[in-house]
Amino acid sequence: MKLAIVGATGLVGQEVLQVIEERNFEFDQLFLVASAKSVGKTQTFKGKSYKIIGMEDAIASKPDIAIFSAGGGTSLEWAPKFAEVGCIVVDNSSAWRMSPDHKLIVPEINAEELRIDDRIIANPNCSTIQMVMALAPLHKKYGVKRLVISTYQSVTGTGKAAVDQLMNERNGVEGEKVYPHKIDMNVLPHIDVFLDNGYTKEEMKMVNETRKILGDDSIAITATAVRLPVMGGHSESINVEFHKDFDLEEVKELLSHAQGVVLQDDVKNAVYPMPLNAHRKDEVFVGRLRRDESQPNALNMWVVADNLRKGAATNAVQIAEFLAANNLVY
Repeated sequence: MKLAIVGATGLVGQEVLQVIEERNFEFDQLFLVASAKSVGKTQTFKGKSYKIIGMEDAIASKPDIAIFSAGGGTSLEWAPKFAEVGCIVVDNSSAWRMSPDHKLIVPEINAEELRIDDRIIANPNCSTIQMVMALAPLHKKYGVKRLVISTYQSVTGTGKAAVDQLMNERNGVEGEKVYPHKIDMNVLPHIDVFLDNGYTKEEMKMVNETRKILGDDSIAITATAVRLPVMGGHSESINVEFHKDFDLEEVKELLSHAQGVVLQDDVKNAVYPMPLNAHRKDEVFVGRLRRDESQPNALNMWVVADNLRKGAATNAVQIAEFLAANNLVY
């Protein structure tokens, strides 16, 4: 197994390496790949020093699997070149997610769709992953009809520069700004670029990716994505209307047995999901479950996950694990 991590020096790339170490993903050779400014530098992983290499050298090494966390433009340019030499690319960017020729995979939900000829596999958007993890078992039982989503997203979703902006503002230090406004002590209803329909790209990702992963284009979805001065993970308020009525205790039972989901729903003791507690964990946490008393067959839920883990790195590594375990690597 020859494994390449593309974008190894970035926030998500670093998290991928952490997850690989924690889950003891087995490989024989590891290639750490980054942009030209990092090539030649060294990075230590599991006590061994690795020299950062560039794209051409990585392709020449013919890795079996390459986990990409280097942005959409980079992926569009380079992922096909890796695929041409027989590599399977697991891509964290938005480049391939809505392509009809590429699978969009959350392993607990639809890994069985993967085939040996899938050379570029898309990792969904972080906010989409945690939502569909909570919705999938309920969709199977009751059928999701409509979703109204509000997200409360960590600055880590923007990258290291955003974390630096928040901490600089908090400490009164002038520095680079990646947001159009101050983020400390503020809330920005603006994630990614605005589109012609008035929604942001992030909001439309949740609409389109959710339908693709759940395999149901009939689901009506509307979203508002908001950035908060928070670090531990993304939070989501989800109002879901089902085709069928549900029993609240049965909903809790389904979620408590769903792989990768942790139910935290004891409001009498102030137990509910929070990014502070989700930080550095791989599970998706669900709580504040209650009927929407204004609408038939409707449920309110609160979903939290570490966006760098299950929202990105862990999901990508799980895809790689599935490929290896099911003899889909050649």
